[in-house]
Amino acid sequence: MNPPPEGVGRGPATQAPGRHPDGRHGLAFPALTPLPGEVSPSLRTALSAVLVALSCLLVPFGALAAWAAYGLTDTRGYVATMAPLASDPAVRNAVADTVGDGVAREAGMDPAFLRDAVRSFTATRAYRTAWDAGNEAAHTAVMKALNDESADRDSRPVTVDLAAVTSPLKHRMTADHVPFADRLPVEHTRVALLPPAELTALRKGYHVLDVAGFWLPLAAVVFAVAGISVAVSRRRAVTATALGTALGGALLGLAVAVARRLTLSDLPDATHRPAAGAVYDALTATLRTASWLLLALGLTVAAATWLIRRHSPAVRLLRRRPVCAAPVPAPPPEPTRVRA
Repeated sequence: MNPPPEGVGRGPATQAPGRHPDGRHGLAFPALTPLPGEVSPSLRTALSAVLVALSCLLVPFGALAAWAAYGLTDTRGYVATMAPLASDPAVRNAVADTVGDGVAREAGMDPAFLRDAVRSFTATRAYRTAWDAGNEAAHTAVMKALNDESADRDSRPVTVDLAAVTSPLKHRMTADHVPFADRLPVEHTRVALLPPAELTALRKGYHVLDVAGFWLPLAAVVFAVAGISVAVSRRRAVTATALGTALGGALLGLAVAVARRLTLSDLPDATHRPAAGAVYDALTATLRTASWLLLALGLTVAAATWLIRRHSPAVRLLRRRPVCAAPVPAPPPEPTRVRA
């Protein structure tokens, strides 16, 4: 007898046994095709990968731009960051050498004596007051020049008035009962900090960082959210975004370390490199902290998504834990017969 034709005599199930698309054995189903107007899964995966990659690429640049635009431009924060350097031995030695050599060259005196005198002065409270006042005056003058919108802004150098330093210094020394401190003259003498040529390039870079410091971090967040939203497997997209963020934080920390080495190697005077290194470390402390936070946040989110996935060991362990059922009441004892 010939076998019945395909689909005849086999009941309702006419599909041949095969393998389910999700990996289970059973009936084989045809591949799902997107409905008209829907985006194919492959296109969604590619779009998600591009958006996540852009987000991870913008993470270190956004952190760097935000640090430069909001961290370095705040005068109060800058003074607070530089204040501990007044007690740094390398910075004190650099100040003593610079001031002592400058005064000795102008007055024709012994530079060794003047260095020792200035070095002993750097251990007083009056020096720390002058240090804070000088940093505040210099930073205020530079920020005023960067935000200057006048027509002749490119023809004037950045200057600072020495009275902004000598006036609080005189008050501090008078309060400390230093002899003849109240007789110190306070003259308004302006000292140039930056020439006009350097100020022009610095102003252009400042305006670029001012815009990038806001838009780059925002674009990184928007790209990450969009990439996770359009992904076929959002769990994988979150894991990829987290690992990319951690990688961006690691690259940011590496860039800070390499820039420090290059900056110190370019200094002509090797004796001032320890002081320059202390200043560099103080200014980039926030940036290094941000790199560590990005690294820790990315690795934590990636580990969390791995632990809570469907077939992870932690989930299987939770599924295997016995469920405490309600206690079953014991059956009543059967009556016993007493034989006569």
